[in-house]
Amino acid sequence: MTPVSKYQSLKHYKWGKDCDGWNLVDAASLSIKQEQMPPGTAEERHFHQQAQQFFYILKGQATFFVEGESLLLNEGQGLHIAAGQTHQISNQTADVLEFLLCSQPSTQQDRINLEQP
Repeated sequence: MTPVSKYQSLKHYKWGKDCDGWNLVDAASLSIKQEQMPPGTAEERHFHQQAQQFFYILKGQATFFVEGESLLLNEGQGLHIAAGQTHQISNQTADVLEFLLCSQPSTQQDRINLEQP
């Protein structure tokens, strides 16, 4: 067993517009990632057919759009997204957003991007 962190992750990756991610657990049945979004960035609106997800805000403030509704989450707050729910996370602040993302099962091959409104 080896401890993991964003400084000692299984894998580092880039996504979106200069966003970072670190795989902490990468199994077919469970994925845990730490992700970071610079100010003014947003993920594409999408859903997962099989995976449920839990987002936990470590630093900053996240704006979520879930099934057409907007919700603000602050540090220390989390949000469960059920499989099939259309969702998107964005950082609409001037500060870096950092969060944990747990997916069960993994979202590999289970993401359907939607056209932006």
